[in-house]
Amino acid sequence: MDRAPSSVHTVSFHPRTGDSALAARLRREVEGEVLFDAASRGRYSTDASIYQIDPVGVVVPKSERDAQTALRIAIEEGVPVLPRGAGSSQCGQTVGAALVIDHSKFLNKIVSFDNEAATAVVQPGVVLDALNAHLRPHGLWFPVDVSTSAQATLGGMAGNNSCGSRSIRYGNMVHNVLGIDALLADGSEFHFGAVPADVSRLSGPAGYVGLAKKIRDIAEREAGEIEARWPKVLRRVQGYNLDMVVPRGEWNFAQLLVGSEGTLAYSKRIHLKLSPLPKARTLGVCHFASFRRAMEAPQHIVKLAPTAVELVDRTMIGLARGNAAFRATVEKFIKGDPDAILLVEFAGEERGEQLGKLKQLTGLMADLGHPGSVIEITDATLQREVWEVRKAGLNIMMSMKGDGKPVSFIEDCAVPLENLAEYTDLLTQVFRKHGTEGTWYAHASVGTLHVRPVLNMKEDGAKKMRAIAEEACALVKKYKGAAYSGEHGDGLVRSEWIEPILGSRLTRALEEIKDLFDPKGLMNPGKIVRPSKQDDRSLHRFKPGYAARPIEAALDWSEWTVPGASSQGFAAAVEMCNNNGHCRKFDAGTMCPSFRATGDERHLTRGRANSLRLALSGQLGPDAFTSEEMYETLDLCVSCKGCKRECPTGVDMAKMKIEFLHHYHRRHGYSLKDRLVAFLPRYAPWAMRVARLSNMAQGLGKRWVGFAAKRSLPKWSGDAFSHSLRRWTSAGKAGEVVLLVDTFNNYFEPENARSALAVLDRAGYGVHIARAAGSSRPLCCGRTFLAAGMLEEARAEARRMLAALKPYVERGVPVIGLEPSCLLTLRDEFKAMLPGADTDALARQALLFEEFLAREHAAGRLALKLKPLPEKRALVHGHCHQKAFGVMAAVQQTLALVPELAIETVESSCCGMAGSFGYEADHYDVSMKMAEAALLPKVRLADGETIIVADGTSCRHQIADGAAREAVHVARVLARALA
Repeated sequence: MDRAPSSVHTVSFHPRTGDSALAARLRREVEGEVLFDAASRGRYSTDASIYQIDPVGVVVPKSERDAQTALRIAIEEGVPVLPRGAGSSQCGQTVGAALVIDHSKFLNKIVSFDNEAATAVVQPGVVLDALNAHLRPHGLWFPVDVSTSAQATLGGMAGNNSCGSRSIRYGNMVHNVLGIDALLADGSEFHFGAVPADVSRLSGPAGYVGLAKKIRDIAEREAGEIEARWPKVLRRVQGYNLDMVVPRGEWNFAQLLVGSEGTLAYSKRIHLKLSPLPKARTLGVCHFASFRRAMEAPQHIVKLAPTAVELVDRTMIGLARGNAAFRATVEKFIKGDPDAILLVEFAGEERGEQLGKLKQLTGLMADLGHPGSVIEITDATLQREVWEVRKAGLNIMMSMKGDGKPVSFIEDCAVPLENLAEYTDLLTQVFRKHGTEGTWYAHASVGTLHVRPVLNMKEDGAKKMRAIAEEACALVKKYKGAAYSGEHGDGLVRSEWIEPILGSRLTRALEEIKDLFDPKGLMNPGKIVRPSKQDDRSLHRFKPGYAARPIEAALDWSEWTVPGASSQGFAAAVEMCNNNGHCRKFDAGTMCPSFRATGDERHLTRGRANSLRLALSGQLGPDAFTSEEMYETLDLCVSCKGCKRECPTGVDMAKMKIEFLHHYHRRHGYSLKDRLVAFLPRYAPWAMRVARLSNMAQGLGKRWVGFAAKRSLPKWSGDAFSHSLRRWTSAGKAGEVVLLVDTFNNYFEPENARSALAVLDRAGYGVHIARAAGSSRPLCCGRTFLAAGMLEEARAEARRMLAALKPYVERGVPVIGLEPSCLLTLRDEFKAMLPGADTDALARQALLFEEFLAREHAAGRLALKLKPLPEKRALVHGHCHQKAFGVMAAVQQTLALVPELAIETVESSCCGMAGSFGYEADHYDVSMKMAEAALLPKVRLADGETIIVADGTSCRHQIADGAAREAVHVARVLARALA
């Protein structure tokens, strides 16, 4: 690691609050957030690497001035500084015993954009997808298309010298950065940009000019060594980019900062070169019967000038097929059972030209001995879906359960294409020698193939990692011009391998550069120069002696129980989070609504999983698992289940929250509000009988109980669906179904249930109303009890449900529900509460109303005559659980049965209500912020001729409260359209 200068002092923390003198000074002088408590530091102690190092503290600056102030204070106090974006680094660049400056929450502005010049200036916290969303209407994009584009910040990408799938066409980050406005450790601020061949002609502050001259002198002095030792492949991101400082030629000083991982300066603003968006793209999926044949092909394919050639191997295909979010897409572009595929993209201005190149690819593959192996994809939507699967590859691998995980440490070795097949063969032999295997994927176009050997980092993984790394390094050196760090940077895991590749002389030159910029060694120490050993387990996430405390789990976590693993069940499920940060995405899917509303690491699936892991392993002190701090950490989780589907490693925070609440409330008890909400299904029959009085009482008492004054509460109907149909029977010819009417549609909105009944009856189905034998109390899924962690009460409801529905399930009768959160509980939480054959059978038979109709229509069995409605458009908001279980397509297909109805789906996350969450006074503001992110503005833009459709009762209530528009269940739309 960097030699610690004498000016660095140890920061002392208050044993209870975690505060220090440094924290106090920062709070006085910085407007932004200052986080020094143990839990916050723990959440920032990891990134997507194998490392864990507690930071000194965290500053989330509100302004550029804040960041500059925090940097100055830390340097004056002799405390190291670590800039951080999404915290998704693979190599440990963003962890360290330093003051972390997190610029992702507030320093995320596009400062300027010049359409004609095709340039932009951004703050370091701008996310790549957000930038490209801004540029897309102008026909431009920033083409360094990393797979983590939904969360990667431009500052982090510059720090890593990121590359992306299409670097063969557009180059790396270093080729697309025009300049950097940076702060140095001595307090100076310079614009790093173009430097003329004659440095004496360089204008600017004396300090900047002097620094440029010294760097040029080093480059000139080491020119011969650079020529002899520096890798010649495109993917070379190790060390500082000294090879781009042209002796006696023009160069760009910013290129030296790109890839420096925050060890030289703090990037305040980044000046970017933009590129025109290609107007036409085609994609060829090349199938190979053997991995080696796939590795032999890229050297020939690149002669066709593709924009990308990406590898996906057998293991990755299998994992993607097993992921609910990607399964359907995989089946569209994978033919048979290949050992590997190559995704080959062509892009440009003319569609005809790209179609021609696709045909050339098909011909080339036939010439290489693979006739008929190319699936040609010209549809833009399918191309986009295929690339989403490929982009998720890095994290899909991490969905392996158990202690053995694919570990990132040699995955960025880059070799010339002609050596690719031989290199991969030899490295595979190395893996076998050490009793493991690796999964291959990524950038075949430039010879960088990501491979992660599966290692148990809790046991002998570090030892095997060292042995494999040494042999891999030898292989890299064997192929002249190869690089050990080809994409994801150096960080803690690769910095020590710079010297074996570049040699000791160039390594000393890199140290000289570091000392010129940062003489006290306070800028992200331990990375690139004077590093620690990659296998130093004291720096690892799973340090010697790591053990998760077992808990008496209330739910079934056996899916994560692997024989022989050190962590089992709930703890193992928590450890599935590898910090990839996909939950930070902002513009697609559901996950993670609370982070989108707050921007806080704490209120993020990753932040919560890290907090749980730290608590279970005793790193936050005794009783941390059931502490108030943990309750506050999980408090804003709305249990949307988005992470269950969208997290590449399958972290199910909604289920984890139920487990946590069960244990927390056993220790702390329940509030009146908790009990009123949880037991609502039990007292609903009595409250409905005096509906007027019930409505009056809840209106007067809502503030006293803890509900928001600004929030209206659901109105008891007084005419429950179950009461009006006690003697109702139906005999249909199309088959029989069971209609499960939940508490909300029974007592608050019975018109939805009546509409569903009318539609099913008109379609010819015999409808049974689900009832509990020998009891007048309606059936309940237990959802309200689950939301409070009252698992015994929820199990009691589940047993009643299983018993009542078993005769129908045994006959194969579909069980149809209206409320997504209730019906889908039968397919999810029931299996965790009461695992067994009966529960599994019910889960297979349980369908949402729209799922059943869509299925019957697709099978040609739906005899339902519908007429056009006066309204010709429908704007659909999906309930979070509908999205999480992938049933939104069924909603669209069902609405499409209405003639002449145009359907648009709102691209939104959670509406913000989430059961009782949005009704509560403590949650009202964040609830409305979630709704205002996309849903409510879209609803307000809809004209009076547009039907607003939302199947969730909470969603409908949020729309009514926030946009003064009535939203209706899909059943009511179809009932109105009955011919």
